[in-house]
Amino acid sequence: MSRRHAAAASMALFDGAALATVAPRYVAGVDEAGRGPLAGPVAVAAVVFCPDRPRLNGLDDSKQLTALRRDQLFDKIQDRALAFHVVMVEVGEIDALNIYQATMLGMRRAVEGVSHVAQFARIDGNVVPKGLPCPAQALVGGDALDRAIMAASILAKVTRDRFMLALHEEHPEYGFDQHKGYGTPAHLAALRSHGPCPQHRRSFAPVRACFEVV
Repeated sequence: MSRRHAAAASMALFDGAALATVAPRYVAGVDEAGRGPLAGPVAVAAVVFCPDRPRLNGLDDSKQLTALRRDQLFDKIQDRALAFHVVMVEVGEIDALNIYQATMLGMRRAVEGVSHVAQFARIDGNVVPKGLPCPAQALVGGDALDRAIMAASILAKVTRDRFMLALHEEHPEYGFDQHKGYGTPAHLAALRSHGPCPQHRRSFAPVRACFEVV
């Protein structure tokens, strides 16, 4: 990679206008769950740990943990965190904005929810959302590298999974308890048989294709 390209790649990962000159003590880790599913909200969480408190053991990318382990860590993270905030961006906003912009909106809201303590935000991914209340860095693969991002990934995943389990009680015909809204063959078959429910994302092609199905 040329120096020019390397510099451009580096700049893409930072909100360069506001990088702190001194390493911040209170960093918000930010991650989301549910960008890909055909139904339900996208959940975004921000978590700030105090560096002076004992570390919470067992953190990892939520996708690498069992549902039981995520549930066990869910309460411990909230206990140990200096601050945390979880937001759900609803289907109406996803369809109005598109899933990318809805996720960026959720990240801004999540960071705003911890902005009373967060001096800096570290975002899982390769984009820093615009309009954050503090300086920020995007970290590719951050949910496997940064403990606060790991914690945020767990809070977001558990919160969204619990929402989808409750949604299953309202609409058991779709099997949301099994696939959590992802486009599995069973989910697509249920869409073709029953058509979309109010929690299906009309802006997603498989849902649009089934919209007229009765």
